[in-house]
Amino acid sequence: MREHPYLKLAREAIRTYLETSEIFSLPSPSSQEMELRAGTFVSLKKKRELRGCIGTYLPTQKNIGEEIIHNAISAATRDPRFPPVTLQELDDLEISVDVLGLPAPIKSLSELDPRRYGIIVKHESRRGLLLPDLEGVDTVEQQIDIARKKAGIGADEPIEIRKFEVVRYKQRPR
Repeated sequence: MREHPYLKLAREAIRTYLETSEIFSLPSPSSQEMELRAGTFVSLKKKRELRGCIGTYLPTQKNIGEEIIHNAISAATRDPRFPPVTLQELDDLEISVDVLGLPAPIKSLSELDPRRYGIIVKHESRRGLLLPDLEGVDTVEQQIDIARKKAGIGADEPIEIRKFEVVRYKQRPR
């Protein structure tokens, strides 16, 4: 089965960084798909357990290819919850790349669905984001609670909620 270019790019970016400490360069010219602009999240799992996840909900780079490269390296080496990924474990990692749609405000919790929409909760300058369709997150209330905790927002503090959709590209370990 052919690997999606986003997944191949994420793995190559991580491998290059772990081998050389250099940031992988997007081949030029790149495909039209790589030239789009969007926020992305790169998630790494080892034996079905999270091993790293970093992303941007709005684009911060000049194109989606650069976004994936930077987020893949960060997921592998800068997620504060985990030690950096080693080159020896790279081939055992499942990689997923989520391409995020633009966040939209909601008027009612009935507009949310944790399988379809990710959420961003905000109180003053604190923000928490949770991707959609995560194992063990089955209700809107769970989704909001986890996003609040990620942002350090108390249960009694008022929040603004935005929802977004993702296109998820997933790869199994080699």
